Amino acid sequence: MDAYRVLLLWQQDGSFIKESGLSPFAMELALGVCRRHLYLQFFVKSLVKKMPSMEVCTVLELGIFQMFFTEVPDHAAVATSVELAKAANLHEGSARLVNAVLHAARRSGPPVLPPQRVRRVSIENSVPEWLVRRWFDVYGGDRAEALAKATLERPVEWLRVNLQKTSAPVLAQKLGLTGASILYDRFIQVPADAKLKPILESDSFTNGEFSLQNPSAYEVIKLLELKPGLKVWDACAAPGGKSALMAEMEPSLDILASDVSEFRVQKMQDVVDRLGLANVRLECLDALSSDNGGAAFDRILLDVPCSNMGVIARRPESVYRLTPESIKELSELQYKLLESASKHLVAGGIVVYATCSPDPIETTQVINRFVKEHPEFERRGDAVLPGAEDPRFDGFFAQALEYRK
Repeated sequence: MDAYRVLLLWQQDGSFIKESGLSPFAMELALGVCRRHLYLQFFVKSLVKKMPSMEVCTVLELGIFQMFFTEVPDHAAVATSVELAKAANLHEGSARLVNAVLHAARRSGPPVLPPQRVRRVSIENSVPEWLVRRWFDVYGGDRAEALAKATLERPVEWLRVNLQKTSAPVLAQKLGLTGASILYDRFIQVPADAKLKPILESDSFTNGEFSLQNPSAYEVIKLLELKPGLKVWDACAAPGGKSALMAEMEPSLDILASDVSEFRVQKMQDVVDRLGLANVRLECLDALSSDNGGAAFDRILLDVPCSNMGVIARRPESVYRLTPESIKELSELQYKLLESASKHLVAGGIVVYATCSPDPIETTQVINRFVKEHPEFERRGDAVLPGAEDPRFDGFFAQALEYRK
C-alpha cells in the first residue's frame, strides 16, 4: 500500500520517491516501477481494450513488476495486487479487472516490442522517445542504447569514510564489509547483497564516521586543487555532500556552503552537525543575485541544477520531468549561475563547473560560450567525466576554469 501511495504522489505532483521514508522492500518496488514505468504501461496497454485510471494502472504496474522483475511468486503478486485494489477503495470492478489482467499477463508473457529501433529502445528501457532520439543524434545508436539500458541498472552504493574519525579498513570491518572494494582510501563499495538500512542505522553513521556518496564527487573536487587555508564557496551546495568531502579532506579550509532553499540549508546543517565539521559555514543565498557581501574566494564549486541525465538510475523520476524546452531553460540557468558565481573569484582563483549530466547542451556548450564571452577565464586541464569509463561511478561532467585577471 505504501509503495502504491508514493507512486501516485510521484505521478500526480512529481514527489521524489527516495524522500518518502518507505521500508526497504516498498522502496525497491516503488523505484523499480518508476524505472520501468513506460514499459509497464506498454505491457498493460497490450492486455486491455481501454487504459484504466491512473490508480488502477499503478496497481497493475506493481503487480506486473513483481511477476516479471522480482522473485515474488506470481500467485502472491496477483493476490496482493487484488487486495491492494480493494484496500485502495477504487471503483467497483477494479479488483476483478486487476485479477483478470494479471492472469492474462501470466499466460501471455511479455509483449512484443515495436520493430522501429528508437521506439523499441524507448519502451524497453522506459526512456521517453524524444530523449532516446536526442541520444541517437548526439551519441549514435549503439551508445544511445547503452545509455538507455544503464538507466535500469541498480546503482552501486558507496560509503565515504570520514578520515578525521576513522579509516576505511577499520570502518569496513566494523560494519561487516570486510573484503569490500576500497577506492582512494576513503570510499567503500557496498556489496550488492548487503543491506543498506542497518548500515545507515549503525552507531558509526550516527557518530559521523561515514556518509553515502559516489566517488565521482571526489573526481570533481580534485579539480579544485585544494590547499590549506583557502577560502572556498560551494555555491549550490545542497545536499552538502561535496562541502563535507572538502571539509574532511582539508580541515583548514574556510568553506561557505550555500543554497537558495532555506529548507535544504537546514538539511545541510544536520549533515554538518553529524560529521562535526567546524570549518563549514552555511547560508541561504541565491548564487544568481547575491553579492556575498563583496566576499572573494580562492575556489568556487558550482554544481549546478541540471537534468540529472547522468544519474537516472539513481533518480528515475528525473527522466519523466524532462522536456526539450526544460533542458534549454536549464542550460540558460546554468550559464547565468556560472557568470554570477565566477565574479567572486580572486585573481588566479579556480571555479569548477559541474553537472550530473553528460549532455553537451548542459556541459561543453555552456563552457564554450562562457570562455568565449569571458576571455579572462581559461580552461585548466581537460574536463572530467568519471561515469564514462567506470559504471560504478555516477555520470558527472566537470571543468575547471582559472581566472586570469
